Amino acid sequence: MSNMLRGTMLLSGASFLSRFLGMIFVIPFFAIVGTTGNALFVYAYTPYSIFISLSTVGIPAAVSKFVSKYNALGDYQIGMRMFRAGSALMLATGTVAFLVMFLSADLIGSQQIQGESGSITSDDIAFVIRMVSFALIIIPAMSIVRGFFQGNQSMGPTAVSQTIEQIVRIIAILAGSYIIVSYFDGSITLAVGFAAFAALIGALASCVVLFWYWRKRKPFIDQKIAMQQSTHDFRTIDLFKELFRYAGPFVIVGLAIPLYQFVDQFTFQPAMVASGREAFWETEIAVINNLGHKIIIIPMTIATGLSMAMIPSLTNAFTQNDQTTYTKLINQALQVILVFVIPASAGIAILSDEIFGSLFTLEDIEITGTLMALYAPVALLFGLITVTAGMLQGLDQQNYAVISLLAGLLVKILFNSQFIHMFGGKGAILGTALAAGIAVLLNLIRIRKSADFSYKQTVKRTTLILIFTGMMCFVIAVLKFGFSFFLPYQEERWATIIMLIIGVSAGGLFYLFLAYKSTLLNHVFQGNIPGLNRLKHK
Repeated sequence: MSNMLRGTMLLSGASFLSRFLGMIFVIPFFAIVGTTGNALFVYAYTPYSIFISLSTVGIPAAVSKFVSKYNALGDYQIGMRMFRAGSALMLATGTVAFLVMFLSADLIGSQQIQGESGSITSDDIAFVIRMVSFALIIIPAMSIVRGFFQGNQSMGPTAVSQTIEQIVRIIAILAGSYIIVSYFDGSITLAVGFAAFAALIGALASCVVLFWYWRKRKPFIDQKIAMQQSTHDFRTIDLFKELFRYAGPFVIVGLAIPLYQFVDQFTFQPAMVASGREAFWETEIAVINNLGHKIIIIPMTIATGLSMAMIPSLTNAFTQNDQTTYTKLINQALQVILVFVIPASAGIAILSDEIFGSLFTLEDIEITGTLMALYAPVALLFGLITVTAGMLQGLDQQNYAVISLLAGLLVKILFNSQFIHMFGGKGAILGTALAAGIAVLLNLIRIRKSADFSYKQTVKRTTLILIFTGMMCFVIAVLKFGFSFFLPYQEERWATIIMLIIGVSAGGLFYLFLAYKSTLLNHVFQGNIPGLNRLKHK
């Protein structure tokens, strides 16, 4: 349990920092390229995310599960064989994905935009897609190294390399786009194209970090291999058969959010134009798929880190038929997500105007703030998709994760255009929430059946979390009402920033106080939160 928590905190911390930096960089990037540039960035980056998932075919995460499984059986050599074979495969698939994405850029761009009269054209989208496609050459092979380390219960290389990759990428994006626009009087399209190309620059920096870790830790791996008594005599083709059996569901899990966004990109502009809302479509798609999205997914970074750290431990317990351990793992994983993501999502929703106004602009805040408030609760569903799919993979029910996510995606495809026609940008959010909710519900049902698991304890603690969250929201609402008499936070940006700081600080501290005093945090983390016991004894 402690290993999973340490791994969870390390990966969650790195993922949170990466997401936080990703949100912060959008502020100066928005100032450089505006709403149009951010919308263009999304139109190219979402297809890239899908190609990344397809080119890796879920193998890095599957390698983590494979290595963890055979390490538990005392066979370290088979994991090394899989690492070498998988690396070669990832280099090949990454190159193929690059060629396909680069050559199909015109087709992808032309299918997302109808007409050439707007500020974003299909040619603009095609150019940025080509620029970002170069990163596909190295990222799949790089990511398999992370999967190998995770399978060996070593989360540090992933955490550090992920953070360095994001920092270098952001520096390249901001410096490059600013120089292009301000010094060379370049177009917004060119600036966004370079920003997309920065994905390759960040990936190269990550490779350097992983190579350093590999040289440092390989002697210990070699020592374990030398000490083992026997190994499984598998042919390479047999290794790949088992690996792809694990890998398929990881593809769908990685694709879930990008696919929801991709459906929006193919349906949003045509539906908005057809329903007479063409004046707002760029602003709304920028909020839903980029500006607001980067903010609301910050809480789900805990889910991402937890899922990645949980799979090896859960697989190990399930392989050894240790029902007590894997039941505790499931319970704790769900409760860690709920105790953080529920109040964070609620806080974003009630402070949506202040968040968007502080970080970006107060212009059109009645549209942008409302969209982000409605979108915020979807972060909980995104987090639960990641974690429950990870649980199913650890329980050897990975095929069902595919079924549930495809069921949700089908709902999104069938109803998205109709919802947008009826409700505008709010309809796209409704379509995503419905799709993600269906996937989560199906996953939870399957977990209960597969692990003979009871949600009784989780439901009880969720009820307490909801009560504390409601109290937190009440405190924030009272503060907003009180400060509205002498703080013009709905009109002046400086006042908006002050109100945001007050709301986040007061609301967050109040919730943590309630959760700590009620012993909720202690029960959820089983007393393993660093500093919690010391605080309790004071």
